[in-house]
Amino acid sequence: MSPDHLHAAGGGFECRRYHLRIGFIVLLLLSLLIWYYLNSDVLNIWTTMHILYNTTYSKAASARSFFIKISSESNLTIVRENGKTVFTTGFRKTQLHRTLSSTTHEQCTARSKYQVAYPCTYHYIINEEERCAQEKPFLVLMVPVAAGNKEAREIIRRTWGSETKVMDQLVSMYFMLGETNAENKQYMQEMLQNESSTHHDIIQSDFIDSYNNLTIKTMVIMEWLASYCHMASYAMKVDSDIFLNVNKLVSVVLQAPRENYLTGLMAYDAIVHRDPNSKWYFPEAVFPRSSYPPYALGLGYVFSMDLPKKLVDGAKQLEQNVYIEDVNIGLIMDHLKISYTSHSDQSLFNVFPIPFNRCSYSSLIATTTNSMSDLENFWLELQKPGPRC
Repeated sequence: MSPDHLHAAGGGFECRRYHLRIGFIVLLLLSLLIWYYLNSDVLNIWTTMHILYNTTYSKAASARSFFIKISSESNLTIVRENGKTVFTTGFRKTQLHRTLSSTTHEQCTARSKYQVAYPCTYHYIINEEERCAQEKPFLVLMVPVAAGNKEAREIIRRTWGSETKVMDQLVSMYFMLGETNAENKQYMQEMLQNESSTHHDIIQSDFIDSYNNLTIKTMVIMEWLASYCHMASYAMKVDSDIFLNVNKLVSVVLQAPRENYLTGLMAYDAIVHRDPNSKWYFPEAVFPRSSYPPYALGLGYVFSMDLPKKLVDGAKQLEQNVYIEDVNIGLIMDHLKISYTSHSDQSLFNVFPIPFNRCSYSSLIATTTNSMSDLENFWLELQKPGPRC
């Protein structure tokens, strides 16, 4: 190789080194800004800068582009052009999403196992901030479901969750999830992110998903509706094992009041369980009343969209928020002095599974089922042409 060629090659190498140094400086400044914003530990940020430098320098020759992604759970992720994650580091969670609660996450503690850590600020790990505002639905279906229960989500998407226009009214559906404590948490979270990217119907918050936290889950649903979907007219909180007749639901709410409307399968003067072996046990010291105020059973209840913010504000005023989520909504409604709407036809909502026939299922709104396969089969049968009664 001639001296001129060697000089040109050396100059090209020096040029590349110069650009790599400039790139590293930019990444260094970005890392420092991220540290300042997230208030992360110094050890984390120095580890990040070291890996940023090594990753950028060693991969530059491969001509593969990189980008940096900061997720809503405060993870810094470097992703290659082909989508492969090169490096991820977690930062201390910060308040990336404002909710209607005022307490900080670190102060969230329940006074007893019969109460929940609410009100409190919980943060969205996965969110659909713009979808509802863009769609402007008439009715929103909010489905609390466990992070690991993908089967239920898929079946709902294939059945009543696929009904997006009913009686000329737009219907939107979302799943509400909490965090899992499973050993494969990181893998499950990656799967949820992929599922969210495909369907755009997952809302996940950073409370721990458990039976005793169902009240938190419901209240985060109310917060989300008040923040991101207040332009809708009605919403329904509906459990994931429920057969839902969306056509009947829309026909009912089309005739419903636009304010202070909440209905479902009503419980009146329900006795407080004092048996310590009961799933719904309350010691008298925690809940001295012998019966609950009226409430709609948690399998599914429908409400006008003015209520989510009122319920969130009302929860802050309660002396305690209890772990039985439907009872807790009843306590808030009682505190706010808002009456439930009770329909004369109590067969609209069914807490026990009923045998399938096209006539009865076409006239109800919601019923529990014995299995998810039953839910899917019943819905498919109801879609077949021909008279239903």
